[in-house]
Amino acid sequence: MVGTDTSRRSYIGIARMSSLAIHLLWLLIHLVISIFFFVLKIANVLESYLISSGFLKKYESINVGKLRYLAVVVDSEDALQINKVIKLVQWLADIGVKHVCLYDNEGILKKSKDIILKNLSCVKLFEEGDEQSLRGKKTMSLEFASQSDGKEALAKAANLLLKKHLKLRSLGENQEEKIFTEAHMTEALRAVGSGGPEPDLLLVYGPVRCHLGFPAWRLRYTEIVHMGPLKSLKYGSLLKAIYKFTLVRQNYGK
Repeated sequence: MVGTDTSRRSYIGIARMSSLAIHLLWLLIHLVISIFFFVLKIANVLESYLISSGFLKKYESINVGKLRYLAVVVDSEDALQINKVIKLVQWLADIGVKHVCLYDNEGILKKSKDIILKNLSCVKLFEEGDEQSLRGKKTMSLEFASQSDGKEALAKAANLLLKKHLKLRSLGENQEEKIFTEAHMTEALRAVGSGGPEPDLLLVYGPVRCHLGFPAWRLRYTEIVHMGPLKSLKYGSLLKAIYKFTLVRQNYGK
């Protein structure tokens, strides 16, 4: 009995020591990771300051012409910071971006578009064909989008195609005419007012790293960059994201 009790105490002691060692190891790993991300954050802030101050000369000459259309996705809570959104759009206009789409899931930016446009004299509402009309002018076209331009728009487009299918069927058209392709869907989306150009670059402002419901059919060749929360908006980080995009070589296939 004495030997059994001694063995049990030894086993319990070893188990406790192992548990303590694992806990200390977890704390150490957590500390190392926290220090790493803290240093990375400081480095990003410093780099952003250097870019904004003009110390890094390579960011002064950006081929912004390569960025034909830019989309900005803002988390719904961040979208309430209208002053920040206005500042962001003004910066994009100063950089020379010609076409911008502002998106948030709940349509907060759509409801605030009059306030945004009132505070930005160099901005006009997006219209099809703006790319040609704005060439050489110091004016930006601004599109507003929300979830209603996503799933709801797709449902409307599908309903439109169904009506067309039933009409062709009633007229006894050829079967080939009843096969709907990607081009037909694009045309239907444009007909319901949710076509829109495909962004070259999409910037996400918010806590999560996803497009937050931005219409997926407009993201086939889009570069997506997570910019962090809107409250930590920095001109240098914005300039860096656009600069890095201009260096990317995109292969679209034949």
